[in-house]
Amino acid sequence: MIFGLFRRRTPSQVIATYTAIVAQARQPHFYASLDVPDTFDGRFELVMLHTILILERLRGGSEAESAFSQDLFDVFFQDMDGTLREMGVGDVTVPKKVKKMAEAFYGRAAVYSQALKDEGTHSLAEAVDRNLFADGAQPQAAVAMARYIRSAADALEAQPANGILDGRPNWPAATDFSK
Repeated sequence: MIFGLFRRRTPSQVIATYTAIVAQARQPHFYASLDVPDTFDGRFELVMLHTILILERLRGGSEAESAFSQDLFDVFFQDMDGTLREMGVGDVTVPKKVKKMAEAFYGRAAVYSQALKDEGTHSLAEAVDRNLFADGAQPQAAVAMARYIRSAADALEAQPANGILDGRPNWPAATDFSK
């Protein structure tokens, strides 16, 4: 209990942004119409993807944006740790699983960052098909998701950073994208 006194509290705006990320990642359209697997892994991939999009938008920004990004990253992994524990993963195994999640996160962040620098959606579609649909290629769904990701990145880029820092990221409607 005493150690909690020295722990830094996560700003409410970071929690609001993470809540918006999770809400967007849970849009039923992704699972029902775009074939994202409605599994722990599929949901993890979408929450991770949306978190990466926010972090990519804030990259190279002000000191406040950098601090916000770090807090958001920390909240994401605290949530993953808590989720694993709620699923009954043992205390000894959780750190190993979180480490694998972190490796996946860094790998996806690098791939999506590079794909977003490329014109069009071809590179994004390849990355999505390889990562989001790892159990079996879904080329049409991957193209639709790539169009969504490009649109989401563009919407976030057009939004002033203060909107994101205030917990109000702009997302495109998932239902605007279909296979």
